[in-house]
Amino acid sequence: MSSPSKASYGVVTGLGVVSPIGIGLPAFLESLRTGRSGISKVSLFEGIAVPGGIGGEVKEFTEESAKKIWLKEQRKWIKVMCREIAMGAASATLALNESGLDLQNIDHRRLGVEFGANLMFFMPDGMSDPCRACESPDGEFQFLEWGSTGLAKMEPLWLLKYLPNMPACHIAIHADAQGPSNSLTMDEVSGNVAMIEALSVLRRGSADAMIVGTTGTRIHPTKSIHAIQWDQVGYDPEHPELSCKPFDASRGGQVVGEGAATLIVETPEYAASRGAKVYGRILAGASSSVTDSDGKPLHKQALVNVIRNALKFAGLQPGDIGHINAQGLGSSLGDQAEADAIHEVFGEYASKIPVTAFKGYYGNAGASSGSLDLVATFASLDAGLLYPVLGCQTPDPKCKLDIVHGEPRKITNTNFIKLTYTRRGQAAAIVGSGA
Repeated sequence: MSSPSKASYGVVTGLGVVSPIGIGLPAFLESLRTGRSGISKVSLFEGIAVPGGIGGEVKEFTEESAKKIWLKEQRKWIKVMCREIAMGAASATLALNESGLDLQNIDHRRLGVEFGANLMFFMPDGMSDPCRACESPDGEFQFLEWGSTGLAKMEPLWLLKYLPNMPACHIAIHADAQGPSNSLTMDEVSGNVAMIEALSVLRRGSADAMIVGTTGTRIHPTKSIHAIQWDQVGYDPEHPELSCKPFDASRGGQVVGEGAATLIVETPEYAASRGAKVYGRILAGASSSVTDSDGKPLHKQALVNVIRNALKFAGLQPGDIGHINAQGLGSSLGDQAEADAIHEVFGEYASKIPVTAFKGYYGNAGASSGSLDLVATFASLDAGLLYPVLGCQTPDPKCKLDIVHGEPRKITNTNFIKLTYTRRGQAAAIVGSGA
């Protein structure tokens, strides 16, 4: 690769996606173009806890298809990959291939990885045999038997399948990325924070290219229990595929999902030196976490903080933004908090700047939701269109936002800001632009 150089911004040269609306950029973009929802009855598991058993499931991604297609070169490692790890590794491979980066002729010390993931869980019945081996004749679990009897029944490589730093590990091994590497576990803000970290690496001159992304799930049976206990979960029995209704007046909550997405981000100089196609630029980012003295999350204030700081770091004013890519979970309070934050920072521009959100297409994939949305944003910029918010038929007048709904709109100003937040009061924003 090139000699070390410091970049003021990063350029996006590759997009890889494993999503409920398609694996690979062409299928993903076609679903956005045609308004196809990936939300349906979940078939991967025998049952999940959410209403209607629906979610954004990547039905095409199976162990067989991973071995034969998506992870063909890494198939020997699939035995130590849970589903989230495998999806993350596949999305990175797709992004690398799409970027045209020649892995045979680079300085691997100048290629790094920033990757986020959820806490990962095994299937509920995964401990059945080890636990039964420790039962007394009357069915009581005997703790003293675990070390000598139960542990021996565990799958030998069990731990390696569920560590959230393993997606970055597998990706770095496959690409022989010897540059800076980091793993993040921050729920929905993971993607934006990973991008902020990657941009910092490029600005320090510590790498020429970064593999940046996330993988996540909320349709896993255990995760679905968390969702139904902690969050407002929506379900439209008449139109299950439209159960997630971001910013709609009748929205009833988020829909669980899964997926993975990766972006290849390079210094402008290196991308130009190899003649790479550029989808757009990452200009700046900011993160914040705000709660009150009792630990109650203050989502609006956290979002206000990150919007203001991301704009400041990018050297832009509110009127310079062409559209806002909101998190748009479809929850009553969450969407309103985003709207209120937008109004506080953007003022007179708040009701004029187009707002998009993509959860209506594929649900909330937890840690991967931000990266999925960023891929959708850059794919939209490349097509010159803002795709409508699926599931939003009647924008909530209380939000007072210009929600893109019904039909796509032509993009005239490519500057954007991407928002994410978590239930615990964390928020992160990315400011970018088209090529």
